[in-house]
Amino acid sequence: MATSTYVREEPGIPFIIRVLWFFLIGWHVTLYWIVAAWILNLTIIGMPLGLWMLNRVPLVLTLRPPRGYTVAQIRDGHVVEWRYQGKEQPFFLIRLVYFVLIGFWFNLIWSLLAWLLCVSIIGLPIGVWMFNRLPNVTTLMRQ
Repeated sequence: MATSTYVREEPGIPFIIRVLWFFLIGWHVTLYWIVAAWILNLTIIGMPLGLWMLNRVPLVLTLRPPRGYTVAQIRDGHVVEWRYQGKEQPFFLIRLVYFVLIGFWFNLIWSLLAWLLCVSIIGLPIGVWMFNRLPNVTTLMRQ
């Protein structure tokens, strides 16, 4: 029996829609989204939701979905299994220690600086790049 694997990158949202979203909605909502996430991170009960929100900042800002792949296992011409697979993440305890010691306060500085850069046309590309890296800065999440 021959087994093969088929991998397909998930399609994204068209660029023009992402640009319109950013200018009409994303840029404004992102500031409130980050502040709400940061307030939730101040409480132990709200921290899981706050971290989830910070990891979704690229989606809120520019409709950039987390990168992932659809993987299909094919055996003898028939699909045996479909699954969605994202990037492998660092060990949970390493991410937790990083967040407690560095990521908690550094994400606020990083995100506010990124938001301020987005105000100017010259700083806009750097600000969007920084927002896209926010999950990594906060919890070492790979995208």
